[in-house]
Amino acid sequence: MVRKLSDEEHRLWSGVVRSVRPLHPARASVAPLPAETAAPATPEPRPAPRAKSGASNAASTGRPGAHAVPKPPPLAPIGRRDTRRLARGTTEIEARIDLHGMTQSEAHAALRGFLMRAQGQGCRHVLVITGKGGDGEGSGQGFGPGQGRGILRRQVPQWLQLPEFRACVAGFDAAVGHGGAGALYVRIRRPR
Repeated sequence: MVRKLSDEEHRLWSGVVRSVRPLHPARASVAPLPAETAAPATPEPRPAPRAKSGASNAASTGRPGAHAVPKPPPLAPIGRRDTRRLARGTTEIEARIDLHGMTQSEAHAALRGFLMRAQGQGCRHVLVITGKGGDGEGSGQGFGPGQGRGILRRQVPQWLQLPEFRACVAGFDAAVGHGGAGALYVRIRRPR
């Protein structure tokens, strides 16, 4: 079913049609509305607007400080060819950070600062060394399987996927030639 436009909608559409300039004049095919789509004599009742949820509602209300949060850029894995070049040394690793011996909070802050500095300096590929850790069994340290040892090895890839890091990180992969499972090649996103 086709509904007819109200007077306000018709005026709005006419204004849009008048203001549009074609990118390619030869392909221009925008025409004004035909006469039969003109507004009816009596305006139709408008349905009540549906309530929006969360941040989108705050953004639409016009409240000061309310704005939509932009979606972070997507990650793309470093390709096999680039990984081989990094492992062989034909592509330069422009900076590196070693997170050995740091707590999670120290490593998180150090990694974030390192990646932001690397992006600011125009680095393209960096090396993040997490260490391989261990499984904790038989170490005499009192750690159970999956606890304590090797936590940065597991956490850093998860951190790199967070929105706060994705502004700096374009992609990452295991550092085959520079520590394997205990290090990561990280491709830095070009600053905007």
